[in-house]
Amino acid sequence: MSAATVGIIVALVFFALFVALYLSMTAGRLDRLHKRIDSAESALDLHLARRCAIVIEVVSSGLVDPATSTVLLDAAHAARDAAGSEGAQHDVDRWLAESSLSQTLVEVFDDPLEMEAAVEIPGATELLASLDGACRRVELSRRFLNDGVRACRQVRRQGMVRWFRLAGRTPWPATVEMDDTPPSGLRV
Repeated sequence: MSAATVGIIVALVFFALFVALYLSMTAGRLDRLHKRIDSAESALDLHLARRCAIVIEVVSSGLVDPATSTVLLDAAHAARDAAGSEGAQHDVDRWLAESSLSQTLVEVFDDPLEMEAAVEIPGATELLASLDGACRRVELSRRFLNDGVRACRQVRRQGMVRWFRLAGRTPWPATVEMDDTPPSGLRV
């Protein structure tokens, strides 16, 4: 063998090692992103359930008038029922119900008159602070999940990832689109 042939073989071996290393690192990154998405989905589910529980606690504590209590309770139960449902429309129905709960919370707790009356009740400040914290955690969890989904999609769009099918049969990740605006009136 000539020196040129040996040089070409060595270059090809190094190139193959480089490609293998790149594919291995990309597959590992993709796996970590999918695990991050799974844990972010679990955290979002937990925070949404916690927000529903606190809304029900606020309603049962008498912080809001009976008509408002009914509206809040209906929105909270709709969100909780949508979380437990299954089927093709599950995600769409769930995010609509959660958005409806967020909008109801904004309508109720951004009203200065409602907040003045609520703050006078003993223990209201702590309960409203818990609701504010739960609403903010929902907002942050959804952002964290959507950031992970965007990063995963960006990696999965790369040519090498598609050609070598590094994602396997993992479903394409989807962002969560819902209104999660926390009520500004809860900051007491």
